[in-house]
Amino acid sequence: MAAPEIELVAIVSTPDRPAGRRAELTQTPVARRAAELGLPLLQPVRLRDPAAATAIAHLRPGLGVLADYGRIVPPAVLDIPPLGILNVHPSLLPRWRGAAPIPAAIDAGDAETGVTLMRMDAGLDTGPIVAVERFPLDGTETGPGLEGRAAQAGAELIARTLGSWVRGELTPSPQDDAEATLTRPLRRSDGWLAPTGSAVALERHVRAFQPWPGSFLETQVGRVAIWSAEPAESATGDRPGTIVPDGTGLAFVASPGRLRLLDVQPAGGRRMTSAELRRGRPGIIGPTRPGAWENPGR
Repeated sequence: MAAPEIELVAIVSTPDRPAGRRAELTQTPVARRAAELGLPLLQPVRLRDPAAATAIAHLRPGLGVLADYGRIVPPAVLDIPPLGILNVHPSLLPRWRGAAPIPAAIDAGDAETGVTLMRMDAGLDTGPIVAVERFPLDGTETGPGLEGRAAQAGAELIARTLGSWVRGELTPSPQDDAEATLTRPLRRSDGWLAPTGSAVALERHVRAFQPWPGSFLETQVGRVAIWSAEPAESATGDRPGTIVPDGTGLAFVASPGRLRLLDVQPAGGRRMTSAELRRGRPGIIGPTRPGAWENPGR
């Protein structure tokens, strides 16, 4: 990013975490890149620790930029840079504030989404909007694909905006709280496919919740992950919550419609077509077992 008026004084990232089967300490991609570039790197365990705020203040930053940090930034840190901290959020705020805006946009069937650059305040994604980049959705997006698209759009938005912000040429606009929608952190139970949903809605669910928590069915032969699917019309005799033959493959009966299963993975097995699964485990045809969709507290 070419911005002569901006000097990068340090990177702040989360601490190294255990990863993989051997639980080896692994840096975040941001921390790793900072090390490659020889940039000063801070990795406080807790930003609320007064020592963390002191270390950041010692750098005398004029501006902060935050993206996907995953932790609450306390007022003691927010107040350090005179020009504030700008947060790149992957939604069209105030729609889809919170922890999971990308899955939420896909799952809701939104026709468009985008990225918002806002000046952070003490609330949860409630700060005034500095700039927005919009783009349409065509109904085929997956969580990882949309995340990559939003990351690229966010980087370009920062590149276009930071110079103007530093020069005082932009006036942020307050969000309309009456239009706000909020997302929460995803849970493992969010992966279960509920037969009470329509086939169209369940297909969106499959695309939205990749790679985690994924989408699952509890079947007569065990849990099966659903990696791709498509909606189809109901057939005579369909009973919601059952797995039925569909051509050479399988479908899950929804309310209404069928969710035609395409790419699946039985627990402990490899990814395969539903036709392969049907041939190898014919006992899968029939009612699914109770899952998280029956839990009122889900």
